Amino acid sequence: MHSPQRYRFTPEQFHLLGKLGVFNDNACYELIEGDIYQMPPIAPEHGNTVDIVSHLFLRREQPDQHFVRVQNALRLGESEPLPDIAVVRGKPGDYGEQHPTHALLIVEIADPTVEYDRNLKRRLYDQHGVPEYWIVNLQERLLEVYWEPAGEDYTTQQRYTLEETVSPPT
Repeated sequence: MHSPQRYRFTPEQFHLLGKLGVFNDNACYELIEGDIYQMPPIAPEHGNTVDIVSHLFLRREQPDQHFVRVQNALRLGESEPLPDIAVVRGKPGDYGEQHPTHALLIVEIADPTVEYDRNLKRRLYDQHGVPEYWIVNLQERLLEVYWEPAGEDYTTQQRYTLEETVSPPT
């Protein structure tokens, strides 16, 4: 007797499912290591926090040849996460054919997804060499900053309260 086998999707299959109308048009999905996750609806506090944080990043001068993307996919191996904010190489207009494959900094706004962002996505971003990963933790009202990826987990982490000023270490 055979046990059930897990089926892992490739990014190409994931996109084909979207084109075929398999997914609910009102929902948002991520492909993480071959698994498809339906994300919860964006609550007002989450959306407002994305607006505030992205505005702060957009006001800052970005390093040459980098720009800020808001709630757009990355292609990390066989995964396509949708980070709330990502600072990527290039300039707007460079990614009409394929999603960026690297980010300098990723920020996730987390409320019901704190454990998902802290565990699954942190491991994914570390394994793909994202130098710095921030979680704006709305449940605990703090900012978690992870940097120095080591392939297994970030070697350095720091927590900041809402009253503290933070600059990206990288």
